[in-house]
Amino acid sequence: MSCNGCRVLRKGCGENCVLRSSLRWIPTPQAQGHATLFLAKFFGRSDLLAFISAVPESQRSALFQSLLFEACGRTVNPVNGAVGLLSSGNWRLCQDAVETVLAGGSLQALPGIRQAGADESSEDRFSAVGSVRRMWPSSGAGSENRRSSGERRVSRLSTGVSFLGEESETTTFESSGGDRKKLLNLFV
Repeated sequence: MSCNGCRVLRKGCGENCVLRSSLRWIPTPQAQGHATLFLAKFFGRSDLLAFISAVPESQRSALFQSLLFEACGRTVNPVNGAVGLLSSGNWRLCQDAVETVLAGGSLQALPGIRQAGADESSEDRFSAVGSVRRMWPSSGAGSENRRSSGERRVSRLSTGVSFLGEESETTTFESSGGDRKKLLNLFV
């Protein structure tokens, strides 16, 4: 008889099924199917099965749970994922997202989180907790665009304090093309 994970993926299930042991922590058959389908859509069916088969059977349940939390965290907060939600004090959002997936609901990204490919020159900068910050102070008359070809500049944006009490700074690395790459120097 097929396990609930294999049933929703429409794959054959046998005695050595990698999904069966991974789904034991989920109480209902419907929730097991919803979680498996969500992870298969997020990571891809073959990658999900490869992740699970790469760990010992005793750790598969914990791996499946970790993958579910990370996939839900990345769906809700595409920029920082589950770790960003945890570090910003919004872990409850990730837990709610997992409960929504287990109940068969769909997830959407939180409003105000910048998506990949968003316009870097936009005035609005949102962090995961929704506060607005200006990351790049505006400079007068487009002086950054007047650099000669190939000239690069690193500028300090802000200085903060890390959890260990040492200073941390964020800098930009820019070229004459106008693209900015963020560098984070921890514990400088």
